Amino acid sequence: QVQLVESGGGLVQPGGSLRLSCAASSSIFNILFMGWYRQAPGKQRELVARFTGSSSTNYADSVKGRFTISKDNAKNTVYLQMSSLKPEDTAVYYCNTVPPGLRLWGQGTQVTVSS
Repeated sequence: QVQLVESGGGLVQPGGSLRLSCAASSSIFNILFMGWYRQAPGKQRELVARFTGSSSTNYADSVKGRFTISKDNAKNTVYLQMSSLKPEDTAVYYCNTVPPGLRLWGQGTQVTVSS
């Protein structure tokens, strides 16, 4: 059974950067397209970044130009580089396949953007 473990979150000031990591327990990245989701308090979970092909990507308008998704197939790890962070980026961030596998949701990693 594949498990996804997110890490790298934390508290950062507006304008700062963070890099999130998502480690998979087995190699699924070459088979399934991965994405990063986030859920802010009181809001629905949303997809913010995804792979649409082996190297092509797509981003939500709210993060376009600030977030970058990447992967290391050899390490079974997907990354989310976040820069120019804003308070509205505060959320729990999750990785999952696109569309999401219900049994693949992990604990997520908390990102808090605040001065």
